[in-house]
Amino acid sequence: MTNLAGKIAWVTGAGSGIGEAAALSLAEAGATVVLTGRRREPLEDVARRISLGGAAHVQPADLTDAAQVQRVGEQIRTSLGRLDILVNNAGVNIVERHWAQLTPDRIDTLLQGNLAGALYCVTVALPFMREQKDGLIIHTASMAGRFIGGLSGPIYTIAKHGIVAMSHGLNMAECIHGIRSTVFLPGEVATPILDKRPTPVPPEVRARMVQPAECGDLIRYIAGLPSHVVMNEVHLSPTWNRGYVAALERGL
Repeated sequence: MTNLAGKIAWVTGAGSGIGEAAALSLAEAGATVVLTGRRREPLEDVARRISLGGAAHVQPADLTDAAQVQRVGEQIRTSLGRLDILVNNAGVNIVERHWAQLTPDRIDTLLQGNLAGALYCVTVALPFMREQKDGLIIHTASMAGRFIGGLSGPIYTIAKHGIVAMSHGLNMAECIHGIRSTVFLPGEVATPILDKRPTPVPPEVRARMVQPAECGDLIRYIAGLPSHVVMNEVHLSPTWNRGYVAALERGL
């Protein structure tokens, strides 16, 4: 089993979905986990569950605010002194996501929430990891970051493509410092972000999707790989892939 004892992991978007599952899984493997998200209450709930067998620190922040991200980094340095793993997971989507509905404010919400915030977190993590000559960053992107389609909306897709480019670029630039970057591209996952779909997703459909705990297990596996290797990119999708099924039904 993966042993992360002594490791410090910072998980963003840790109050629900993939971030929550990653935090619980990393803590189960022995890591001390720093939990960040906009709302304190869900983070404290995750921290309570972790505290039954591990250690967690709640650091709420709006990751679209660079100053708040820097403040979290300062708290990590002051209280913990190092950072071994960043799970760069926080993200958003909106119902009014398609071209005819987009406004500058909606574009800003999507770009800030899915790309700029992730970049801000990287600027905090890199100084720790360069000093240590070791570190791992795992970014939650999306299959929309590799394949262009209509479901997620154009700006979300653009932002997630940016996350993919960032991750590969980090490996190109930071490998000499012992830093590894993995971009995780899940297909449909049964998380609260589905509530932002223009068309509601019923429970029986969600049950066939990837589940958050399965993402958490994968993130823990990646975190346990030896430091001389990097998993550059990984996809995880439901066997009952709705895009494939729709194509088969159309006879394609």
